[in-house]
Amino acid sequence: MQRCIQLAKLAGGDVSPNPMVGSVLVYKTQIIGEGYHQQYGGPHAEVACLASVKNEHLHLISQSVLYVSLEPCAHWGKTPPCADLIIEKKIPNVIVGCRDPFAEVNGKGIEKLKAAGVNVEVGILENECIELNKRFFTFHNKKRPYVVLKWAQSLDNKISKTDDTRLLISNEHSNRIVHKWRSEEAAIVVGTNTALLDDPQLGTRLWPGKNPIRIVVDMNLRLSSSLQVFDGAIPTIVFNKHQHSLPTEKIEIKNLTGVHYYQLSGDADLIHQMLDGLYELDIQSILVEGGAQLLQSFINEGWWDEARVITNEQLTISKGLQAPQLSNHQLVKSQTLLTDTISFYQSSSR
Repeated sequence: MQRCIQLAKLAGGDVSPNPMVGSVLVYKTQIIGEGYHQQYGGPHAEVACLASVKNEHLHLISQSVLYVSLEPCAHWGKTPPCADLIIEKKIPNVIVGCRDPFAEVNGKGIEKLKAAGVNVEVGILENECIELNKRFFTFHNKKRPYVVLKWAQSLDNKISKTDDTRLLISNEHSNRIVHKWRSEEAAIVVGTNTALLDDPQLGTRLWPGKNPIRIVVDMNLRLSSSLQVFDGAIPTIVFNKHQHSLPTEKIEIKNLTGVHYYQLSGDADLIHQMLDGLYELDIQSILVEGGAQLLQSFINEGWWDEARVITNEQLTISKGLQAPQLSNHQLVKSQTLLTDTISFYQSSSR
């Protein structure tokens, strides 16, 4: 099962909104096949695993044990049901890391296998398998995207200067890590002031990964169309209270292009409204990068799962904008990259 998890991680950022899944086929003590779900819409892990079995081992499939980190699907989606393939191949034993929370599966795959006489064991390295797909589980169990907060601050807990001049707080190594984080999430979120003052691209130019969908909170539509977030290079959604074109267009998020507007009712429960909208759009995870007011709103309302805070240990600003203040949190780990310390926190309230 550890090998299944290891394989599944190879598809990080490539299969969303599907989960990362790995599978291993074992005859006695020998691995005779392994695979993972590599691309959204592509073959599932079990299919890839069985396809990898060499000709000289094909006769062993019906005498082997199939390990899979997530419950095999029992429904037709982009691909046929994996449970049917397992039954067809007459695999007698299946070891499952954890159940699939997706309503179309959620126990149905396990039931189908058992009904066909397959011996199924569930819950092997269960916590690790759930952690592997924490975004997927949060989305389906809590009906909202997984929320990661991120900001950089000075040693005296300032996020910027008071005169609005742009200040690079984190070093180039930390910046590269931030672009890696962007590639791992479905969307990136910024507020009006961050888009206006920093004019960010919000892409992954420093890391060889996919660009997240850009989410801009611009309630009064104050931002100029000349800003980089509106350049059309990356799909952009603008949350506002004036115009509405999503989700009535029913655009599949994988095919989203250009700039689209999503209307919120006003300032009351703004974060909750946004998360509901993102859930409706099938966006499973977001990285919230600023500004301070937007980040603090997520914290105050308790709508966050992780926070990653980069502190430049050699920089003090004195007169500057105060960094967000976490509450109901616990430190998970920290690491040092030259001048920067990156602290990883977990929410205790969700």
